[in-house]
Amino acid sequence: MVADLTLKLRSGLPADAYACGEICYEAFTTISEYHRFPTDLPSADIAHKMMVMLFSRPDVFSVVAEVAGQIVGSNFLWEESAIAGVGPLSVAPSIQNVTVGRRLMEAVLERAKQQQFTSVRLVQAAFHNRSLALYTKLGFDVQEPLANLQGTPLGIKLPGYPVRPATFDDLEACNRLCQKIHGFDRGRELHHAIQQGKATVVEHDDATGGRLHQRITGYATVIGFFGHAVCESNEDLKALIGAAQAFEGSGFLVPTRNSQLFRWCLQQGLRVVQPMTLMSAGLYHQPTGVFLPSILF
Repeated sequence: MVADLTLKLRSGLPADAYACGEICYEAFTTISEYHRFPTDLPSADIAHKMMVMLFSRPDVFSVVAEVAGQIVGSNFLWEESAIAGVGPLSVAPSIQNVTVGRRLMEAVLERAKQQQFTSVRLVQAAFHNRSLALYTKLGFDVQEPLANLQGTPLGIKLPGYPVRPATFDDLEACNRLCQKIHGFDRGRELHHAIQQGKATVVEHDDATGGRLHQRITGYATVIGFFGHAVCESNEDLKALIGAAQAFEGSGFLVPTRNSQLFRWCLQQGLRVVQPMTLMSAGLYHQPTGVFLPSILF
């Protein structure tokens, strides 16, 4: 425990990446092991690389907590879409439960207010009672119970629902679909995923105007922890999941209220890693289609 508990918050710097990565790995591993769940961060090296990425992105606001000149925690606000996403929030285990986490959360919420975001969202581990209580007290509402799934890639093709790599020509149609289902688009995330060669789209037959043609009915930036998917139907989403060559990171997140999709995933041999919760503060539009959230929202 640090003797002097005078807390200082400041903007994060690239030079903070190693120390923040160590704390993030230790914090996530400690809480997961305490509740006997696998950690979201399999190694300290992965945590370090994630922090290097976060501190280098101009569309991610960072805040670092220090006590007596020593870094004790960090938090991030992702500002790449109309909705802001929070995380990862981490506090050194030796100094938890003394309001450091609350102060870090208040800092990113103040930033969101200054930037005039209409909604701030996050995903928390459902077994972590203290974080659920903290976020609720700070104004977040539970919106979706989630299951974090992992397993062997399925290698499944659904007849009538071909999946292919997304191209930049697909951006407009995908953004329209996301806007229709969520009330906003996530075009910058999708653009980045296409650039990396990870994004996919699913097409389905459309008989509009009496002529049969295929149109985009869903897309995924990646089927994984940091990816999201938006589709018109469960069949579209099954096709995207079935075509994924890997479930990146710690797996992907399925809204468990979508019982038909959740059951299908389990029937394919995918396993539940942990329960999670999608929470929001501010405006929330109930989705009008099917979706997979990312670890942010």
